[in-house]
Amino acid sequence: METEEEPCRIKEEETEELIGPVEEDEETQQPHHFISEDGIAGVSQTEQDFPQTQGTHAAVKDTFICSDCGKTFAYISTLKKHLVVHSGEKLFTCDQCGKSYTQKSTLNRHVIVHSGEKQFKCGQCGRSYMYISELKKHMRVHTGEKPHVCSQCGKGFVFKKHLNAHVRIHSEEKPFTCAHCGNRFNYSKDLIVHMKIHTGEDMFECTHCGKNFTSKGHLNVHLRVHTEEKLFACTECGKSFKYKSALKDHLHIHSGVKSFSCDQCGKSFAFASNLRTHLKVHTGVKPHICSFCGKSFLHLNNLKVHQSIHTGVKPYECSDCGKCYSTSSDLRKHQRMHTGERPYKCSYCEHSFGHSSGLRVHERTHTGEKPYQCSSCGRRFAQIHNLRAHEKSPNGCLKFQSEQSLEAEGTLKESE
Repeated sequence: METEEEPCRIKEEETEELIGPVEEDEETQQPHHFISEDGIAGVSQTEQDFPQTQGTHAAVKDTFICSDCGKTFAYISTLKKHLVVHSGEKLFTCDQCGKSYTQKSTLNRHVIVHSGEKQFKCGQCGRSYMYISELKKHMRVHTGEKPHVCSQCGKGFVFKKHLNAHVRIHSEEKPFTCAHCGNRFNYSKDLIVHMKIHTGEDMFECTHCGKNFTSKGHLNVHLRVHTEEKLFACTECGKSFKYKSALKDHLHIHSGVKSFSCDQCGKSFAFASNLRTHLKVHTGVKPHICSFCGKSFLHLNNLKVHQSIHTGVKPYECSDCGKCYSTSSDLRKHQRMHTGERPYKCSYCEHSFGHSSGLRVHERTHTGEKPYQCSSCGRRFAQIHNLRAHEKSPNGCLKFQSEQSLEAEGTLKESE
């Protein structure tokens, strides 16, 4: 006796939720070819036995294989959606901007851009996002999760795009080239900012001195020169700095680490830049030349101070006494006379100083260091002005030599 076939117990809406709706028009829908697991190409039996609207609900797991790329799908409807990737057909068009998509779900995501709706909100900082995927990525900022790790140095990143950009540091790849001057950049954003130098567009002007900057951030940093705002404070000594980089450099003073040594005199420095500057002492190179008189200087700051003699320009004025200076650093040093600030503390005793040069000279009384030597007699001095006084004295160096010669003669007589 024939038994009635048991009807499907899965509700239609549940099935559609499971496998997703078919986004094709019933009139234009055609059966798609696939390769079965036994290697025979054809149209699925499901599509032959059932109407198109029902055939998408019946599916045998791991049956449907894409004939173009070999990818396997559990449902014929999923295969149909996938085939659009190969055909490039974009059936779903945004009625607001005309942009087309291969999937209805992608169109739905796009429409949110026009509405501006940001329904996914971060519970920790309140920032909102259009998509749940963006919120999930944002949460890494709070959790500290950095899933994207550089295979060369081990540095972690929150986002994959930041890792991709970082890798260029190791490869030295600079794919973004300026069409005007040929300068190359690691990041497209750096090229965009650089282009403003050539075009002069969207520049940010300082209202105090008229100087232009390519970004708002650079302008904000520059404004601290005028406002004297110091946002970054040292937790060990309380000294404040305008720039985060300056604070990082300052912290080396407390650590005492001097990793960069001069191979000519053995002097050590906390920073490579200081070592490079120091090496010019040995080479005699003075790259900074005065355009008025041709005098050369080892340091750019010294050149600026010197040029103020010619120009008479001293834009930095002390608000307490009205005295003017050619550089902001000289003004800061001067202002310590009014404030009594002595930020440079001796690591051997409790003495403190208003200038780093005063601290260096003082610490030589503890270490016995005498870095300045007379080229004529070999006598050494702790301070350079003492050496200069010795060299300029009509009797200084000769007297020292005379004393040495007398001692030598006395030694010779004793030996006889």
